[in-house]
Amino acid sequence: MEIVENKALKLRVRNPSRITSVIPKSAVVGDNEVLVRWGLEEAQVLRNLGIKNVPSPINKDYKWPGLYKPFDHQRTTASFLTMYRRAFCFNEQGTGKTASVIWAADYLMKLGFVRRALVLCPLSIMQSAWQADLFQCAMHRNVVVAHHRNARKRRELLQQEAEFVIMNYDGLDILADDIVADGTFDLIVVDEANALKNPSTDRWRTFAKILRPDNWVWMLTGTPAAQSPEDAYGLAKVVNPQGVPRFKGAFKDMVMNKITQFKWVPKPNATEIVHQVLQPAIRFTKEDCLDLPDMTYVTRDVPLSKQQEKFYQQMRNEMLMVAAGEEISAVNAAAKLTKLLQISCGAVYADSKEIVDFDCKGRMNVLKEVIDESSHKVLVFAPYRHSIYAIAQELKASKYTVDIIDGSVSPGKRTDIFNKFQTTPEPRVLVIQPQAASHGVTLHAANTVVYWSPVMSVETYLQANARVHRAGQKNKVTIIHLQGSSVERKIYKMLQNKVDIHEELVGLYKEEMQNE
Repeated sequence: MEIVENKALKLRVRNPSRITSVIPKSAVVGDNEVLVRWGLEEAQVLRNLGIKNVPSPINKDYKWPGLYKPFDHQRTTASFLTMYRRAFCFNEQGTGKTASVIWAADYLMKLGFVRRALVLCPLSIMQSAWQADLFQCAMHRNVVVAHHRNARKRRELLQQEAEFVIMNYDGLDILADDIVADGTFDLIVVDEANALKNPSTDRWRTFAKILRPDNWVWMLTGTPAAQSPEDAYGLAKVVNPQGVPRFKGAFKDMVMNKITQFKWVPKPNATEIVHQVLQPAIRFTKEDCLDLPDMTYVTRDVPLSKQQEKFYQQMRNEMLMVAAGEEISAVNAAAKLTKLLQISCGAVYADSKEIVDFDCKGRMNVLKEVIDESSHKVLVFAPYRHSIYAIAQELKASKYTVDIIDGSVSPGKRTDIFNKFQTTPEPRVLVIQPQAASHGVTLHAANTVVYWSPVMSVETYLQANARVHRAGQKNKVTIIHLQGSSVERKIYKMLQNKVDIHEELVGLYKEEMQNE
């Protein structure tokens, strides 16, 4: 295949009429040679005819707007998506697939193929990932986050003339009829698409309800069918319905062997079958992306529960009273800010030494989402001991294999746990107090680090990250910050900017009171 003057594609084929009969802007120019206008529709038709490696004209037509220059793998991903009305993007977490999708969608909007795009994603990344990346990559587009506790307000947000509408999965049930009636969403993007792996759920049925036959649908996940080959069925039913049987039971028989009434195991060829049904698809791992930084930082927003919000405000009011009565010392500021952090992450140590637990199901669910999307092991840093045990208990109840390290674990036991984490398949997750592993320990079996809550020391933060990002690490690393309160957001920002938090405690204390 040859690109002629950046305007046309010259192809050598056995049967030129197979192309000229379906593409008006094409012509036979020699023995078995066809010249085809290099446009998006023509390129898509050539792909549908089985001609491989047909390039998308996005490579010649698009200016790639935004604050940052796209990486090579992001260009390739965006190019791939523009060629398929329904497709999968299985790029690993931390490879910047959100930006790839935004550029591809923006290109289709410029050509008039897409009027509006609906983005369905977890609540935790609606603003921190999608809204932020849209501002950075396509700031000329109107964007709205259609999320509000009031259903009427959500409908009003949906009805705004925004080209990109971002919504969490659970909001879809409220707005499905409105989306169908609107009829202007030509592109639907599903991020962390494993949320739709089961076609028997109300969530999947509601999603299917909003789909039109002519919709563009792109489904994103870094870990397709990670828990079982069966999980591929719900995804394939959306993108490649002809590739799977009509009923899930028939697909289960294709990929699983029944051992007992309650036990099924994957068939030897299950992986190959899953690969076949989850097409068309593109995948880049972080190791494939040679131009990607060795460490990528990601933020996940986790709104506080009503209970947390109530006690957070009570603590802030107490801080205001203290500030009104006397000069604030660094010690006093540290104590009060620590209480705010404890409320934010789910458990407060009262003056009586008792522990007061708060509802933090939202944060726990986001942690599970991150683990499910991670291609390797996961390290979870939690500064407070009670949180460590609560996290481990909840993860174990959800069938994750987990070990814990805190100050009470003996040196010999720590060595055993670290060795098992590094050299055996289990545990998949290690929940650890940052101070207990901030020096001298190698944990590069993990390539994802999650901060349940920020630490108060830049040195501890950098040293904790270095447990994973060190000599011998074969994978690129993603650092994920979970945040739900203003004090968490401020401290994470200070940590990334390497600001000495202990020297800024009083200023942080006063800023927290002024900005809320």
